[in-house]
Formats: sequence, structure tokens, C-alpha cells
Amino acid sequence: MSTEFPSRVAANDAEALAQLAPEDRYTNRELSWLSFNRRVLAESENERYPLLERLRFLSISASNLDEFTMVRIAGLEGQVQRGIETLGIDGSSPRQQLAAIREQLLALEDRQQASLETLRDLLSQEGILLASIDDLSKDCKNWLARYFESDILPLITPQAIDPSHPFPFVANRGIGVIFRLKRGKRQADLIEMVLIPSGAPRFVRVPGDEAIYVGIEQLVTRFADQLFPGFKVLGDGIFRVLRDSDIEVEEEAEDLVRYFRTAIQRRRRGRTVLLELDDDCDEVSEALLRDQLDVEEAMIVKTNGMLGLADLATICGEPRPDLKFEPFSPRYPERILEHDGDCFAAIREKDIVIHHPFESFDVVVDFLHQAAVDPAVVSIKQTLYRAGDQSPVIAALIEAAQNGKAVTAVVELKARFDEERNIHWASELERAGVQVIYGFTDWKTHAKVSLVVRREEDGYRTYCHFGTGNYHPVNAKIYTDLSFFTADATLGRDAAKMFNFITGYIEPDQLERISLSPIGLQVHLYELIDAEIANAKAGKPAGIWVKLNSITNRAIIDKLYEASRAGVEIRMVVRGICSLRAGLPGISENISVKSVIGRFLEHSRVWAFANGKTLPSRQAKVYLTSADAMSRNLEHRVEVMVPITNKTVHDQVLGQVMLANILDTEQSWRLDPDGQYRRMRTDDGGFNCHQYFMSNPSLSGRGAALTDHEVPRLTLGGAET
Repeated sequence: MSTEFPSRVAANDAEALAQLAPEDRYTNRELSWLSFNRRVLAESENERYPLLERLRFLSISASNLDEFTMVRIAGLEGQVQRGIETLGIDGSSPRQQLAAIREQLLALEDRQQASLETLRDLLSQEGILLASIDDLSKDCKNWLARYFESDILPLITPQAIDPSHPFPFVANRGIGVIFRLKRGKRQADLIEMVLIPSGAPRFVRVPGDEAIYVGIEQLVTRFADQLFPGFKVLGDGIFRVLRDSDIEVEEEAEDLVRYFRTAIQRRRRGRTVLLELDDDCDEVSEALLRDQLDVEEAMIVKTNGMLGLADLATICGEPRPDLKFEPFSPRYPERILEHDGDCFAAIREKDIVIHHPFESFDVVVDFLHQAAVDPAVVSIKQTLYRAGDQSPVIAALIEAAQNGKAVTAVVELKARFDEERNIHWASELERAGVQVIYGFTDWKTHAKVSLVVRREEDGYRTYCHFGTGNYHPVNAKIYTDLSFFTADATLGRDAAKMFNFITGYIEPDQLERISLSPIGLQVHLYELIDAEIANAKAGKPAGIWVKLNSITNRAIIDKLYEASRAGVEIRMVVRGICSLRAGLPGISENISVKSVIGRFLEHSRVWAFANGKTLPSRQAKVYLTSADAMSRNLEHRVEVMVPITNKTVHDQVLGQVMLANILDTEQSWRLDPDGQYRRMRTDDGGFNCHQYFMSNPSLSGRGAALTDHEVPRLTLGGAET
């Protein structure tokens, strides 16, 4: 595919933009997200991937759809119920959005089931069976019957549903089996329900050389005679429930920890958003479920396949390396090893950027651990958005406090689905003597910053880490993110002002280098884009490269449209939601958008501005940021954007990370003017940026080991050695 972009600008472009209806100028964020999840699902259909990796992508697609339903669909339903008519960026009402979502959601669920059937057949040829009990041998059936009696029966509790036995509570993402039974000819039918406990295995593995997996819900229906001796089963059905899982923070909340503990309990009993049923569900039982769960007809999905496909992730743990990606071990930066593992000495020498997961997250942990045990370190300040279950970052902060350092941790309680874990970590940190701050009531603190103050011979020196991703060691093995380390004094002063803003509401009067949202980052982006517009109008080279997870902010989109009309060439790598329409004549014809979906989850956020030269060049202005171009990031979160000025780091971010993403063809989807994404290449001979990053060292981490011939140089014409 050509990497050239048209530079024509329509004479009446402003009028053309004004005359276009909103749905022709922008893409609805919810529908764009569904498009993203279709791209994830397409990886489960990618014949070039190992089978268990394809199954993993199917489970990821299903998990994504669950969260979308619990948060986004629930939010739109809530707007409809409360009579709120806030229009989407494309001008559609909540009710219109729900109708469009419903249509696409059903199609997506059907495609997920089709993918499962394909993978089921292929996996069976490799000795991994996602089996129906009816298809198993007599010996397997007998083993399952014994297993059900010994291991499952003690876990489950059948409950009758009648006037003296109220309808049981079904937990969010809960799976159950409902039965219609009869005992004797004269007695009335009886409805019984069995809820699958969250601690029970979703899939039971039958012993043997073949890996045979059977869904636990199959065992419950198959061996109902052990549950209900003396009863005749007239009908049954498997069902699954998703509930409203968003938490809205009330401005008058006096104690955020107490508020969130209560809100988490409320969320577990949130309003039912979706009821999934198997196609053969007993009609009488189905009617009872609909009535008791208070589900509108529009939010019922019936399937002839498996419910809860997200649980397939457990099967991906099967020890079959031949059916998985070739193992990859992250590199540890040689420049830090050259300083005998002394992170401070390496950073003091010059800035360094670590490219996860291709370079180890251990560097971040080691930086904090070294700060915790170094007698010269006086204080540590740290933001925490998501830290994971077993967090070495938390351990390092606790150790630092126990060693007498002044440690401040900004723990964000509003990190969705991590609220409970973050409350736990906050408690552990406070117990160790860490000063814990919860940030703002109405803004999330999403910036990823560490600040370490160290006493040295020439005075106090500040060391900073700015990240595009969370301090989460598990995610850092999957998400592609950038960790920027610096001892630059001006960046240290700015970072200190950021922490003072969060901990003491002291709004920075003047920041020297970094930009913060919601108090200036968006305006700075406008200024940078305006500078490119001015260069284009003056006949100078003008261009913008940007890598984001999502872009939905209308003001930023309109500013990029303005730049396109002025002749600025804009190349965008947007993994997920993209409300911008690319390639519209006279409006965005100088904008290209692609989405990279592959082995690793693209997560880093980078802006690059040509600054009067042709990209990529060393004169370009390059920034790392924690913020996507979404209103929530730019207007309702504390985010940070950091300029990159060190030559080697600048070359790495612009000439390696950004350029490789732009050049990628094997994992890329191009956004066409009709709003549809299409694979850029499916045959051999393309360029795979993840393979490039796994195979080649990054620049700033090489230190003295770096020579010109060791790192393939990338150009817009492709990779060259």
C-alpha cells in the first residue's frame, strides 16, 4: 500500500464541512467501539495465529463485550429511563444509539459463536476437545458422573421458586440453570434454580491424554436426576446475567473510601442490563426469568451456542506450547546493566525510555526498589491507577516508608473495576506509614508519574518516571507502553507542582515543560496543531503523527479537520474508538487512520509535530502522554504530557516506535472514508511492528553497546539495514 497521502484542499472546504450532517462528519463512539471489538474478534479467525492464541482473542472479544454492556449500554439505558436526551457526537439520541447497538451486538454475538465452532473443530484435531457430554465415551461419562457427585454437588444449592421461596439473587456475570419439574401426576409443576458458584470451575477437564473440557452447566443439566431424585424434568434452560456496573461519584461524598465500599456492594446488585439464554430454554422458565429479572425484551439475547465465552481464557492455559505464540522474554536495558544495575546513575547520565513489553517492566520496579533502600533518597511520590493483584510497586513503596522515607501515594479509587483492589492497597500503604491521597472527587487521576528526591554531592536531585501505561506488572507483559526516565531539573519541578495540585489543590501558576489536563493540556495541543497549520499555509513542510487508544473529543477532531484542510499531512494510529472520519474530500482527505491489533495490545500515546521539517526528523516536537483524545481525559482527568528532547530518546520514539507502527501492514486495519475498517495486508511479505520490536533493540537502552549497524533503520519506504 502506498504511504503517500493526497494534499489537495477543496476551495469550498469550510462550507462543505458546515453542510455535512453530524453522522457524516463523525462516527458514534459506541458503534466505533463495536467496530474495534470486531477487529479483536477477527484475530480469532486469523489462520496465521496458533490455535490457543485464536481462542484467547475470542475470549478477549467476549470479555470486552461484557464490559461494554455493563457500562456503556447500561449508561444509555439509564439516560433513556431518566428522559435524558444528550446527543452523541453524531447527533443520535440515546434511544437511537441503543437500537443501532442492539443490531450490531446480535451480529457480533453470532460471529463469536461461529468462531467458537470453527476453533472447536480445529482444536479437536489437536487433542483439545470442548466437548458435549453426549459425544463422549461411556468411560468419560461415568467419570463425569462420579466427579459431579463428589465435587459439584457439595458446591451447588438447588432452590425452589414459589411463594415461600423467593427468587434468588443472581450475581453479575452469574450463570445458572433453571428447571421445570414434576413429581407425581396430580402435583403442580415446580420451578427450581441452580446458580453456579463463582468458586466452581467453569470447565471440568476429564483425565486422560486428550484434553477434554466440559462446561459445568452441562454437568448440572445432565445429572439433574442426582439433584432432584424422584422428579421428572419437563424442561430446563441455561442463563447468564449482566448488571449495571458503573459507579457515579456524588459530589457531596464526605468519605470516598466509605462511599466506594458501599457503591461496590450496590454494583453487585445493579440493575439487570442483559439476560442471555440458550435457544432451548424452557418457555415457562424463560417467562419467569424475564419477569423476575425485570429485563426489557430488547435486552434479551438467545443463542444456540455457549454462554459466557470470556471464560474460555481458562482453557488457553492448557500446556501446549505448539499451539501458542513462541515465548518471548523482555530485554533488560544494557545501559542500566553497564552501570551495575544502578538506575539513578544511568538516568543521571542521560534520559532513557523503556518500551514495554519488549523491554522489562522490572526496570520500573527496580527504580522504585532502589529508591526504597537507598539511604540518600529522601522522598518518593507516586500515582497509582491500576497496580494489579501482586504488586511489586506497592511492596517497594511500603518498604520505602518502613525505611523512613517520606512516601506519598495518590491512589485513584475511581479506576473502574479496580476500586475494591485499590481500596485494599490504600489500606496496606496507610498501615505502613505512606501518606495516601485519593485525589479529586470529580476528576480521576490518570497520570502515571513517579518522583524520587535524592540527596547528592551537589544538592538534591529529582528523578522522574513518566509513563503512558499503569504501574501494573501483568499488563506490562501484554500492553505496549513507554516508560520515560529523566533527571531533568525542569521536569522534576513540574512533576512536583503536579503532585502539589493533586494533594493540596495548588493549581500550578506556571509549568516550564509539561502540560496537565484539565488545566492546559488541550490548549497546548491546539497551539501545536495551529503551528502546523501556519507552516502549511506558509508553504513549509507540515505534518502530525499521533498514536492513541481512542479519539472522541469533538474539538480536537475539528482542529485536526482544520489542519487537514490547510494541507497538514496527518497520520494517526488509533487502536480503538475513532470518532474522526478519515479521507473525506475537502474535510479530512489529508488524514489517514489505522488500527494496529496484534499479539500485544497497543497502549502507548504519542504526539509528534513536524515543526517545519518533513517527518520524521530530529527537529520534530515529540510528546509522550497518559491521555487519549477523549473528553474524559482532557476535561475530567488529571493527565500529563511530556516533551521529549533527548536526541536518542527522540530518535527511538519517533524513528522506531511511531514509524514502525505507521509502516506496519500485517497487523493493521485501514479506516476508509465510508467508516469501515479493512485489513491492509493478509499475504506474506508485509511488515510486522511487533516482530520488529521483539527482534531489535531500542536505541536509548543500548548504551555503549549501540553501533549504527546493529539496529535496522526504518524509512517511509520500509525497513532498511
